[in-house]
Amino acid sequence: MAIVSIIYFSGTGHNHLMAEAVASGAKQVAGAEVNLLRITGDQIKDGRWSNDDYAEKLAKSDAIIFGAPTYMGGAASQFKAFADWTGGVWFKQGWKDKIAGGFSHSGTPSGDKVVTLQYMFALSCQHGMIWVSNGEFPSMYLGKTDGVNRLGGFSGAMGAGGAAQGQPAAIDSGDKLTAELYGKRISEFAAKVTK
Repeated sequence: MAIVSIIYFSGTGHNHLMAEAVASGAKQVAGAEVNLLRITGDQIKDGRWSNDDYAEKLAKSDAIIFGAPTYMGGAASQFKAFADWTGGVWFKQGWKDKIAGGFSHSGTPSGDKVVTLQYMFALSCQHGMIWVSNGEFPSMYLGKTDGVNRLGGFSGAMGAGGAAQGQPAAIDSGDKLTAELYGKRISEFAAKVTK
């Protein structure tokens, strides 16, 4: 049985919906245990992130999927506070050979989400983790209209679009499906590795 943890920050709720979709896909794999771990402001004191419960769950995970909205051309600072905390894990090589992946949402089709995903990729490589790509061909090139990988993000799952002011967060149906498929792909890979 593979343990998949999704550790993420969401400011306006869009990235939370992406995280839920990733979790939904990961749960589709028989026997998968999925932890949805949301980074919140109260976990950050004096600029440093801390949550012992989350740390223990991440240590026991076979796969860790990182998630952060892209703000001003990079990962949100709350996610960066968490990433900086992982230095102690890195020093002990605690996540070496764990499966990794990442997702990001921003208000516009580009929004420089690739920079955020590259940051997560570099973070996972520093930990000696094994990054899993998206693996989904853009559906528009296959004559499909389901919107899978509509943004052409191959390094991870991407979402784009904002809610009208005063309206609840929502994500594009294609981005949701992309996130679900990505969560399932990582969970399947983790299950193969943990056999």
